[in-house]
Amino acid sequence: MTDRILTELREQVRLAHDRQPEPTAGIIDSQSVRAADTVHRDTRGYDSGKKVNGRKRFIVTDTLGLLVTVWVLAASWQDRDGAKGALLATYMGTPIRHVFADSGFAGRLVDWARDMLRTTLEIIRKPADQQGFVVHRRRWVVERTLAWLTTHRRLARDYETQPATSEAIIRWAAIAGMLARLTRGGPATRQQRRTLNTPD
Repeated sequence: MTDRILTELREQVRLAHDRQPEPTAGIIDSQSVRAADTVHRDTRGYDSGKKVNGRKRFIVTDTLGLLVTVWVLAASWQDRDGAKGALLATYMGTPIRHVFADSGFAGRLVDWARDMLRTTLEIIRKPADQQGFVVHRRRWVVERTLAWLTTHRRLARDYETQPATSEAIIRWAAIAGMLARLTRGGPATRQQRRTLNTPD
């Protein structure tokens, strides 16, 4: 149900921005979040890079930052391995065949996407001379979406027993954001914190 609502609203937002109804390019990123005690140890893990014990959310957005796909796994999954599910779901459900990503997704995943999904995974790397924080073209769009999602109190941590429920809650949050975007005519600088208790 949430997938269908998400698709319909995404098309409406894209049309309102003079885009084609369906995207052909996307952006992928991941976010590790701490898990509550309700999350069973079989579906949680430790992200040593972020020092987070919990789950990892992989999302694909279009170039406007609208959610396309979400895939939730244990936080111990490496980006280049965990991203396969999100990329496969994107390939199966949309015409997206060009996806931008950061260097965490580089390596054999690029070849896998090309050979298995006929999808170009373009790695956007930081300039070698970069110092401090710099907004990178393409990458900031999906990072902004992840930041917006975590303003929803239910998503500040992962409280769900099943990863599929986590994915549904993320889709509901994205749906709320798209509805707000349609009613105000554009993206907000920051969404108000909301509480989502609606099951899929």
